[in-house]
Amino acid sequence: MDTIFALATAKGRAGVAVVRLSGPHAVRSAGKLMGDVPVSRGVRELRNQAGQLLDEAFVLRFTEGKSFTGEEVVELHLHGSPAVLATVLRELGDDPDLRPAEAGEFTHRAMDNGQLDLAQVEGLADLIDAETESQRRQAVRVFSGALGMLADGWRVKLIRAAALLEATIDFADEEVPVDVSPEVRELIGVVKEEMRREAKGVQIAERLRDGFEVAIIGAPNVGKSTLLNRLAGRDVAITSEIAGTTRDVIEVRLDLDGIAVTLLDTAGLRDTDDIVEELGVQRARERAERADIRVHMLLTNDTRPQNIGVDDILVQAKSDLGHEGGLAVSGQTGAGVDALVDQISAILKERVASVGIAMRERHRVAMLRAIDFLEVAEKDLSSDLGMTDLIAEELRSAIRAVDSLVGRVDVEQVLDEIFSSFCIGK
Repeated sequence: MDTIFALATAKGRAGVAVVRLSGPHAVRSAGKLMGDVPVSRGVRELRNQAGQLLDEAFVLRFTEGKSFTGEEVVELHLHGSPAVLATVLRELGDDPDLRPAEAGEFTHRAMDNGQLDLAQVEGLADLIDAETESQRRQAVRVFSGALGMLADGWRVKLIRAAALLEATIDFADEEVPVDVSPEVRELIGVVKEEMRREAKGVQIAERLRDGFEVAIIGAPNVGKSTLLNRLAGRDVAITSEIAGTTRDVIEVRLDLDGIAVTLLDTAGLRDTDDIVEELGVQRARERAERADIRVHMLLTNDTRPQNIGVDDILVQAKSDLGHEGGLAVSGQTGAGVDALVDQISAILKERVASVGIAMRERHRVAMLRAIDFLEVAEKDLSSDLGMTDLIAEELRSAIRAVDSLVGRVDVEQVLDEIFSSFCIGK
């Protein structure tokens, strides 16, 4: 396998820049810059082939099996000057034993060498992209191997169930003293129930990763844009006394108590002869329908809207001009805004509480496929037709579906998509 190198930290001027070398020639190539490579760590002068000093670096050395990639790794912690970094990378690029790493190649090697499973790779990608505390916590759970451990538990139970059935096949001509059906049925039931619970939480987990959407809707000139500006803490939407100012959906991404939320300011909902405004109203209705929460802003004499969702919030707008009780806000003065934010946060936290470990559509599909196989096995187990060999095959198919969760099988088809989001140094 080639020995690769790349910048492992962000580009640009910084206090420290880390260059990583991984592969069979990592130590030898690093030695060309510094002479003797420290056994574990140490400070070394880096020099080019002409003996000129390039930088003084803190050097870390990881032995095979003890590094992120599972290979021998050397890390050069340089001063983060673009000039220093360019010089060192150019020197490494001239080494015939090295080549620049491709996007995600360090992580790819970690998976190939058994340091990470596929689910952990996905967790690492999500951890790198995490913007809020909730996203970080969820990504860390997956990156730490929680989904892999859960899948291993399912796998052990299903292998046990298949082994019990296959024992009855192997000893069909002998008298088997114990009926294995009750234990097999119990094992299938436990796995199936746990998978259903995990699959149910994937949709919320995806929203947690990508961000929930909260749409602010109401009639024109009800104060939607003013409220959005107040929530965002800056002027992101044009406000005017003229009705119909907002013609498109305006999005603002916020962190509400550690949860990523995208606020949507929509065009005022009304009938209009203005073609452009009508397009805005239509787009507003479509986005509002897809949002996780809709904040309906109403004036005192407005009619209560129809088709209110379970978690939709009714808010009396422009409370600075007077209100009649209930939740009321004023984007102009800020009155009631904290209460509105608290209510949105409470709804989202309740949803997030149902999140399990699995957090991608790929995970959900694999679990549902396994559940389908288990349901067929369960049905056949209750039959008197003696289909033991077919039941065992259904269980083996369920095991393969579980294995696809962590990349033991069917891994190549998802690798390109995953690693396309990684930077070169990861």
